[in-house]
Amino acid sequence: MSKFSELINQDKPVLVDFFAEWCGPCKMMSPILKDVKDKLGDDVSIIKIDVDKNQSLASKYQVRGVPTMILFKNGKQVWRQSGVLQKDDIISIINTH
Repeated sequence: MSKFSELINQDKPVLVDFFAEWCGPCKMMSPILKDVKDKLGDDVSIIKIDVDKNQSLASKYQVRGVPTMILFKNGKQVWRQSGVLQKDDIISIINTH
């Protein structure tokens, strides 16, 4: 089992942010995701994956644009969306799963 598989296979929600260093909207997401983590604490794991350094993972999850966020629960994908989202929207999505 890969390290990534171990990370997403948790009882709590795991939000994976597929991003790129050169991506403007991705830079906008960083402080938003920090706020989400500050608010939810240990109730969620947030993992950032650089698509340029992890092309095989980006390909496996069919990430076509960045930022793309995928929410996993017990290793299963339960939600995904591309583009910038607001903190309250992300928290609401995590809480429904």
